Amino acid sequence: MITNTTFIPVALTIAGSDSGGGAGIQTDLRTFAFHCVHGTSAITCITAQNTLGVTRVDAMSSDTVVAQIQAVVEDIGVHAAKTGMLLNQGIITAVSQQITAYNIENLVVDPVMVSRTGAQLIDDNAVQTLRNKLIPQAAIITPNRYEAQILSGLEIASLADMQAAAEIMHKELAVKAVLVKGGGMSGSLRGVDVWFDGEQLEILTTKQIETKNTHGTGCTLSAAIAANLALGKDLWTAVQIAKEYVTNALTYSLDIGKGQGPVGHFFPLLTK
Repeated sequence: MITNTTFIPVALTIAGSDSGGGAGIQTDLRTFAFHCVHGTSAITCITAQNTLGVTRVDAMSSDTVVAQIQAVVEDIGVHAAKTGMLLNQGIITAVSQQITAYNIENLVVDPVMVSRTGAQLIDDNAVQTLRNKLIPQAAIITPNRYEAQILSGLEIASLADMQAAAEIMHKELAVKAVLVKGGGMSGSLRGVDVWFDGEQLEILTTKQIETKNTHGTGCTLSAAIAANLALGKDLWTAVQIAKEYVTNALTYSLDIGKGQGPVGHFFPLLTK
């Protein structure tokens, strides 16, 4: 009998489903697959969505979300996990409890609270639960400009503001590392990210990609970080690799639909 003893890293995404395939679970699983990591999922909500926007959102029950997490962890195991859209206070609380119960490490929290355009996506009670329960369990959080403003209490308009917000969040939220994303910034700061882990304050820059097709960029970044953590990379290395991956995916973004298309997750295939 031939057996395969090759180590297969497993990553879990706990997030919403995007029917248009541009963000959420669909994007996370493509990102895991690109990194040769087996992707598993716990769906928190189902959206009717395309490149033009979201027309309907239906939440899963907390029990359904818990059952999915349990099914994955108890059989397959998890080497890293990420959270995306958790939608409401009940789901956030349930997810936090499962992270504790199963001692899930290498947790990447994309604190999906506010869109890149500044629209709040979850209510204030959910924001506080995310802040007080789930974020302190994370190895890293990846807030965009507006989420960083809520979590730090600072107005962010400059690189210095981003740096100050990262330091405040690291201290007040008891998280190991913070990556403030600059996708919502303007001018030369667009796409510039700030990393802080309590000791190392770094500015991550890449070439700016001129494209309107950026849907799912935040999901892709957090999923790529989780994938690299599952592969055994340290946190700083995982972030650097993930940033490069997103830049390449933006370079080969997909011009599909009538609105904002997604990034090209399998860009090597798109170049052929």
